Amino acid sequence: MCSTEVTLTAVTGVPLIGPGDDLAAIVIDALGASGIAVRQQDVIVLAQKVVSKAEGRYVDLTKVVPSARATTLASVVEKDPRLVEIILSESTEVLRYRPGLIITVHRLGFIMANAGVDRSNVAGSERVLLLPADPDATCSHLRRRLEDHFGVTLGVIINDSVGRAWRNGIIGTALGAAGVPALLDLRGQQDLYGRALETTQVGLADELAAAASVVMGQSSERLPLVVVSGLRWMPSAQGARALIRPKESDLFR
Repeated sequence: MCSTEVTLTAVTGVPLIGPGDDLAAIVIDALGASGIAVRQQDVIVLAQKVVSKAEGRYVDLTKVVPSARATTLASVVEKDPRLVEIILSESTEVLRYRPGLIITVHRLGFIMANAGVDRSNVAGSERVLLLPADPDATCSHLRRRLEDHFGVTLGVIINDSVGRAWRNGIIGTALGAAGVPALLDLRGQQDLYGRALETTQVGLADELAAAASVVMGQSSERLPLVVVSGLRWMPSAQGARALIRPKESDLFR
């Protein structure tokens, strides 16, 4: 991969998304209305929330009955027991917790706060939104639809904002990816002085997700769609799951 200039363009005019909406059609219409020419090897980045909303990944808190485990944990973290029950149901393991925060291993393998269960930018005080059911599969579906329409090779990424160990602040991270390689393995390539790289792997999908977040914004901007142009990459079947470090090699758990 070699690119000397990359542009990121936030697409305006994306409507509010509801359950059952055809995201591919919405992306196509928004790109057309914005006059953006989709080019070979562009990467389409979509915010997680619009994907989750289209998939109807809402949970009504009024219908949740918290378990004893959720009730006990809720008293420690000072959260609604119903919300804690949803967090636990979306997780395979609870790693850490303190008042206001639960760090879990999400059922998709991601380590994140509150299992990605979120209330921000969700209409209604008694509803929360879950992560997409299968982000890689959704990206693959969207990629096929968009490539069929535009007649070019594309990448698709679903990004979400997450915190990080050791550093303050949230950044964009790839929850799903298709087409564009999520993880570039540079081991064996030579550095400037002819030494073979031994450990270098680049989380390309995460880098693109973070870059797209800069133009998407994090609050009320309503810019959930970004087009990344100018990259040169070889198509890959990896998906974002390639970015998840196996537990046996994770020294930070």
